[in-house]
Amino acid sequence: MTRKIPEVLQEIYQRLFEFFGPQNWWPAETPFEVCVGAILTQNASWKNVEKAISNLKQKGLLSPPALYQLPVEELAELIKPSGFYNLKAKRLKAFVEFLMINYQGDLALMFKKPLSHLRSELLNIKGLGKETVDSILLYGGNLPIFVVDTYTYRILNRHFLIPEETTYDEIQTLFMENLPPDPQLFNEYHALLVACGKNFCKKNSPLCDPCPLKGL
Repeated sequence: MTRKIPEVLQEIYQRLFEFFGPQNWWPAETPFEVCVGAILTQNASWKNVEKAISNLKQKGLLSPPALYQLPVEELAELIKPSGFYNLKAKRLKAFVEFLMINYQGDLALMFKKPLSHLRSELLNIKGLGKETVDSILLYGGNLPIFVVDTYTYRILNRHFLIPEETTYDEIQTLFMENLPPDPQLFNEYHALLVACGKNFCKKNSPLCDPCPLKGL
C-alpha cells in the first residue's frame, strides 16, 4: 500500500528529531540580526558570518538606522569575513533601504504585512533570492513559510519523494500543503534537514548506513 505524503513527512521529522534533538535555530539576539545573517550566509560558512556580525556589533552598527547611514564601502570592510563582501554590502544596504523607506526601519511593522504580499516585496529587492527571503520571513518574522535548500532537495530526491527536475516552489508547496502551518515546526524541520544533509546525506560519499533515515 502506498503511504500518503503527510505520513512520510511526519516520519522524516520524527526520525530526525529523535536522532538530532532540537536545533535551536536561528542563533541571533534580535530579528534584525536574523535578517542580516540570512543575507550574509549566502555562499558562506556560519562561522564566518558570525565574525562579520560581530564586527558590526562591536561598532554599534547592528540596527537599521545605523546601517542605513553607513557608506556601502565601510559596510563591505566590516562584513569581509563573510566573503563576496562588496556584493553582500550592496544587498544588505538594499534591504535596509527598503526597510527604512517603507517601514520606518520597523521590522515588527513589516512582519505585520500579509505573508504573500511581503514575500513578493522582499523578492523584488535586488540580490535577495527565495531561500534568503524565506529565511527572513520564517526565522526573523516567525511566519509560516517553509525554507528550502540544497539539503532539502537532496534528501527528498534520494528517497524518491521528488524527481530531479523539481523546483524550489514545488518542494516548498509539498511541505506547506502536507504539514500544519506552524512556524515552529517549519523552523525545526528545516534545521533538522540541514543537520542530516551535513552529517549524512553529503553531496559526495553519503553515509547511508548510519543515517537516521535509512530504510525510509
